[in-house]
Amino acid sequence: MSLNLGPLFEPFVSPKLSLKNRVAMAPMTRNFSPGNVPGEQVTDYYRRRAEGGVGLLITEGTTVNHPAANGYENVPFFHGNEALAGWKAVVDAVHGAGGKIFPQLWHVGAVRREGMEPDPSVPGYSPSGLYGPGKANGKAMSKGDIDDVINAFADAAQDAKALGFDGVEIHGAHGYLIDQFFWEGTNQRTDEYGGSMANRQRFAIELIEAVRHRVGPDYPIMLRFSQWKMQDYDARLAQTPAELEAFLLPLVDAGVDIFHASTRRFWEPEFEGSNLNLAGWTQKITGLPTMSVGSVGLTDDFIAGTFASKQAQVEQTGIDELVERMTAGEFDLIAVGRALLQDPEWLVKLKDGRADAIEPFAKASLAKLY
Repeated sequence: MSLNLGPLFEPFVSPKLSLKNRVAMAPMTRNFSPGNVPGEQVTDYYRRRAEGGVGLLITEGTTVNHPAANGYENVPFFHGNEALAGWKAVVDAVHGAGGKIFPQLWHVGAVRREGMEPDPSVPGYSPSGLYGPGKANGKAMSKGDIDDVINAFADAAQDAKALGFDGVEIHGAHGYLIDQFFWEGTNQRTDEYGGSMANRQRFAIELIEAVRHRVGPDYPIMLRFSQWKMQDYDARLAQTPAELEAFLLPLVDAGVDIFHASTRRFWEPEFEGSNLNLAGWTQKITGLPTMSVGSVGLTDDFIAGTFASKQAQVEQTGIDELVERMTAGEFDLIAVGRALLQDPEWLVKLKDGRADAIEPFAKASLAKLY
C-alpha cells in the first residue's frame, strides 16, 4: 500500500492522556450482556480489539444507576457489584493487551419506553416529557430527578476511576438524555434548564462539574456530542461557527478535556465556506483535543450500514481523505466503528498493507460477532 498511514500511528500525548496511536474504537451497542452484566464474551470482545492494536477503546453505552437510564435489552449496567466486577475484568484484559479504555456513561432519556428492563413500569425521563418535537413520551423531570441523574453519572465516573479505566466518556449525543436537554425540540422547559442555549446547557454543565469533582483534576473526561439526532437526522444545535463556539466553551469551562464530535460521515464539511468537519471546528474553537468519527473504512454512512438498510453488505473503501485530514491536523483522534466490529484486526491489517484481507461487513452476521 503506497498510502502513508503515519498520522494514524503517531502517539497521542496530552496532559491527561497518552495513547500509542490515534485510532479509537467507537462505542457500539451490542446487547450482549444478559442480566445487564458484562460477562466473559464481553471481556474477550474488548481484549481482541486491544490485541489488534487500537490505541483507545470506548465501550458500548453503559447505563448509570437511575431507574430510567436503560432503554434496551441486554445492555450492560455501570452499577452494582456484579456488573462492576465484569467491567473490572474488561479493564484488566484490555490493559494486559496493551490498550487503554474508557466506559461510555449513558442515560437514554425519553428513548426509553415502559416495559423495558430492569423495571417495566418505569417510563422514560426527559426535560419536557418529549421524545422529539411534539412527540410526547414519559415524564418531564423535576429538579429532584435532575439532581438524581447528575449524582448517578458522578457515581459512575468515580467507580470507573476506581476500577482502573483510563478516563470516561459522557454520552451527550444522538438524542439521548443529555442531548434532549441541549435540543430545543425536546427541551421546552420554562425554568433555569430551558429556553436559551445557555439554560439548555445547564444540566450538562452541572453534570460535568459533578463528575470532575468526583474524579479530580487529572482524570480525562470526554464528551460525545452531535448535531444529528436519531429522532431527526437534520437537527442542528449550532447553525454557525459562532453558535458552536457559544455551545462549546461553557462545556470546556465545566471540565471537558476531549470532545468526541459525532458525525455520520467524517468527510462532510460542517459549515459552508470551510472544509472542516465538526471535530475540526471543535478543535479550532476550543483548542482541545478532538475525536472525529463517521463511516471510516466504509462506503456508506452509519444508518445505511445497519439493519435499516436494504444493502446486503457494506464494502470497504479507502481512507486517503482521513489520512489527509489528520496530516493537516484537523482533528487529533479518529474513532472507528463497524470496521472494527467486523474485524478486530482491521488496524493491523491496514498497517501491514493487507487491506484485501479485512473481513467484509455482512449485517446478517452481527449477532455472531464477539
